[in-house]
Amino acid sequence: MWQLMRASGTITTPVSLCVLLLLLLHNSCFSIGGGDTLSMNQSLLVSQTIVSQGSIFELGFFKKGTPPKLYLGIWYKKFDDIIVWVANREQTLSEQSSLQLEFSSDGNLVMFTNFSRKPIWSTNFVSPLRNSTEAVLQDNGNFVVRDASNPSTIYWQSYDHPTDTLLPGAKLGIDKHTGKTQVLTSWKNSEDPAPGRFSYGIDPIERNQFVLEWNKSKRYWSTGAWNGHSFSSLPRSEIYMFFKYTFISNENKSYTTYSTVNSTSFLMRCVMDTSGKLRILTSWVVHRWDWETFWEQPLQTKVYAFCGTFGISRENLTSRENQTSYCECLPGFEPFSVEDTKLNDWSDGCVRKTPLECQNGTNGVTDGFLKIPNTAFPENSKVLPDRSLERCRSACKQNCSCTAYARVSNGCLVWEGALLNLQQLLDGSSSTKQDLYLKLAASELPKAGGARKNLKVILTVLVSLAVLLISGGFICCLIRRKLKLMGKEDSSEDLLLFDFNSGASASANADAKTNAGNNLRRSGKKEVELPMFSFASVSAATGNFSAENKLGEGGYGPVYKGNLLRGQEIAVKRLSGRSRQGLQEFKNETVLIAKLQHRNLVKLLGCCIEQDENILIYEYMPNKSLDFFLFDPNKQGMLDWSTRIHIIEGIAQGLLYLHQYSRLRIIHRDLKASNILLDSEMNPKISDFGMARIFGGNESQANTNRIVGTFGYMSPEYAMEGLFSIKSDVFSFGVLLLEIVSGKKNTSFYHNDSLHLLGYAWELWSADRGMELVDPILGKNPSSTTTLLRCINIGLLCVQGNANDRPTMSDVVSMLSNEYAPLPTPKELAFSIGQCVMNTNPSLSNAENNSVNTITLSVIEAR
Repeated sequence: MWQLMRASGTITTPVSLCVLLLLLLHNSCFSIGGGDTLSMNQSLLVSQTIVSQGSIFELGFFKKGTPPKLYLGIWYKKFDDIIVWVANREQTLSEQSSLQLEFSSDGNLVMFTNFSRKPIWSTNFVSPLRNSTEAVLQDNGNFVVRDASNPSTIYWQSYDHPTDTLLPGAKLGIDKHTGKTQVLTSWKNSEDPAPGRFSYGIDPIERNQFVLEWNKSKRYWSTGAWNGHSFSSLPRSEIYMFFKYTFISNENKSYTTYSTVNSTSFLMRCVMDTSGKLRILTSWVVHRWDWETFWEQPLQTKVYAFCGTFGISRENLTSRENQTSYCECLPGFEPFSVEDTKLNDWSDGCVRKTPLECQNGTNGVTDGFLKIPNTAFPENSKVLPDRSLERCRSACKQNCSCTAYARVSNGCLVWEGALLNLQQLLDGSSSTKQDLYLKLAASELPKAGGARKNLKVILTVLVSLAVLLISGGFICCLIRRKLKLMGKEDSSEDLLLFDFNSGASASANADAKTNAGNNLRRSGKKEVELPMFSFASVSAATGNFSAENKLGEGGYGPVYKGNLLRGQEIAVKRLSGRSRQGLQEFKNETVLIAKLQHRNLVKLLGCCIEQDENILIYEYMPNKSLDFFLFDPNKQGMLDWSTRIHIIEGIAQGLLYLHQYSRLRIIHRDLKASNILLDSEMNPKISDFGMARIFGGNESQANTNRIVGTFGYMSPEYAMEGLFSIKSDVFSFGVLLLEIVSGKKNTSFYHNDSLHLLGYAWELWSADRGMELVDPILGKNPSSTTTLLRCINIGLLCVQGNANDRPTMSDVVSMLSNEYAPLPTPKELAFSIGQCVMNTNPSLSNAENNSVNTITLSVIEAR
C-alpha cells in the first residue's frame, strides 16, 4: 500500500502518512455512526444520525422543498416524515455534503459548513465550558446539552425552543422574570419548515389561557380560562384514560404540559397545523403505527384569514373535495404562488390579474364592480352613513384605495386595501343576505356586448343536450321493456308510494308476482330480502334532504325524517361523504338488521344504493335518541326512575337477543346513548349496526383489523389490543347503565379528582356513598333506593377491567329481574387510580400474532 501511494504521488514522506492516518482516525472514530450522544470531540455529518436509546426518536439532517434544502431536526424513528423539531427553520441551506454539527470552543453546539466555518445555527447559551459537556437525544424527543459528569445539570434543551410540535412532557408558557415564551408556530407549508402565520401560545394578558393567533396579531380561538381542573374548550375526560394535561402558575412561570397515561401503548403529539388548527394526533404501538387525528380545533371556517389576501373560503366544502379547494381567489385575482397553493399554503393570498386603471395614474373611469353574493364580510370596514347603494358605489369608485363596498341598513361599508377573511356562505345560511361589490379592472368584468353571442352558444348546447336526453330516454325505455319481458326489470321502487304495512308497492297495475319481484332485492344472502328504493323518491320523501327534516347527525352521516303519501313516517340515514363507513360497513348494517327481529332493535324498512349514495330507511322514532333527554338539563326531568329502569331493561333484552337468541351471534361494538332510539312510548331500540360483527356458533372472541367505536364506551381489551367479544358489549352496557342512573355523560365528566364517571362511581361505591351518584333530578325516594344501588352494582360489575370478571347479558337480565338475588361484589377499577384502562399486557408473543389495526371513531360526541 505504501508503495502504491508513493508511486501515485499522493504520499511522499512518512510524516505526511501519519498526518493522513490521523485525519482518517478522526473521521472514523469521532463521528457519530449510531448511539444517542454527541460528545465534545465528535461531529455529526450530513449522512449520520443520532438515535435515542429506545429507538423512538432520531436526530440528523433532512431535506425538504424543491429544490431541496437541508435542515437539522428530530423525527420519529419509525416515521421519518413526521418532523417534531427543526433547528434552522429560518436559515435555509442548499444541499451541501460539508454541513456538520459539533461543539464550539465555548461549549455551544454549532452547525456550520467546512468551507466557511460561519455558524448557521447555534444553541447560543452562556455557561462555563466543561470538558465533559455532551448532547443527548432522549426517548421523550428532548435534545439536551448537559454536563456528562452530572446529567441533571442541563445547559440547553430543545423542549425550551419548540417549533410546531409539543411532545408529552414539554412545557408551553412564559417565564415571568425574563418574559420569554414558548410558542408553537406552524410550518409555512408541508414542504417548508419556515414559520407560518399561525401560532399557539399563552395569552400575554390573561395568563391562565392559551390562544391561537394569525400573524401574531389576530386571535381567533382560545382554550378558555383554567378553572383549577381543565381549560373549558379543551378535551376533557373522554381521553383521560390516555392523556392528561395540567396548568402550573406561580411567581416564576405559567405553563401547560401534558402526559400520556401509558406511553408504551401509543404515541401522542400536539401540533400547530399549517391549516391553522391545533391538533392532537395518536399512533398506537400495538396496531399499525399510523397516525390518527384524535382531536382538533377550531373548525376550518373559524380559522382567521386562512385563504390569505383576496382569497375566499367556501362554507360548503366537503371531505370529498381536495382540501386545497377550500380556498379560491376572488374573480379577477390569481394565486400569488401557484406552487404554494398546491401545498395548501394560501398565506401569500391572491393578486390582481389586471391592475386597476386608477392605479396607473388615470381617473379610473373604466374600473367597475362585480357583485359577490351571500358573503360574510371581512373586517376593517369603514362606515359611510346615510348612503344609498348608488352613492356607496360612487364613493368607492372615486377612492382608488377602496377595493370593495356593501350596502347595509344604516348606510354602506367600504374597504380599503387588501380583503382578509372572506367567506362564501351557503344560500340561506345567513339571516341577512349580504352582497359584496368588488372593484375590478374593466377587462375582468363580464362583457355585456357578448351576451347575445353567449346566448346562441347556450341555446346550441341546450338543443344538443335535449336531443341526447330524448335519445337516451328512448333507449332506456327499450332496455326497460326488454328487461321486463325477460323478468329482470330494475327493482328500485318509489318510496313515496310504498306501503310498509303490507310490504308492497302502491302501483295499481302491478300483479302480485311482479310486485314481489319489484319490491325486494337480494342483499347477498338468499334468505334476506329488502325493498330497494330509487334515490329520487327518497329525496322527495325528505324534502330534498332539507334542513327542516334533519333529525340529527352521527358518525356516519345525517338522519332525516321522511313522509310518505300514505301518511307513514320514516327515518332516512344518509351515508356522509366524510364518514369512515364504507360500502362494506353499509352492506354489513343492511344484512345484519334485515336478519334481526326484536322489539328492542330498530327495524330496517329498506335501502337505496344509487348515484354513489348509500341510504338506509328505518322506522321513525318520534322521541329521537336517549342522549337527547338524558344529557339535556331541560329534558332530564322527563325521564323519571320508572322510565329509566324500563329503558335499562329494554336495552339489556335487546343485547341478550343479539348475543344469544338471534340466528347469528352479533357483537354491536358501538353501544352508547346516542344509538338507543326511543319510540312514542319511550321503548328503547338499539340502532346503528354499521360496526357490528357476526360470530360463528363456537366463537367467543376475535381480533379486529380496525378498532371502531367511541372513546369512553370501549372495553380495555378492545381499545388497547383490538380484542372483542360479547363482554365488549357488556362493558359498553355498564357505562350506559351508570350514565342513565347518574344523568352524566362518561365522556364529559369531571368531579373532584376522578378522571371520569366510572372512577367517580367506584369511589362513591367503595365508600358506601353510592346514592350520591344518582341523578339529583330523580329526588330521594326510599322505595327506589334498593333498585338504584342494585343498578350501580350491576354497572360496576359490567365495567370490570378484566373481561372474565364481567357477567354475560343473560346474567345481567337475571340480576335486573330478580331484585332479591345477591350480587357479586365488584373489584376495584383501574380507572379509579388514573391508570390506563387495561389489565392485560399490550404486547403480543410474536410478530406473527400481532394485529394490524387503525383507530377509527364512529363519533366522539353524541349525536
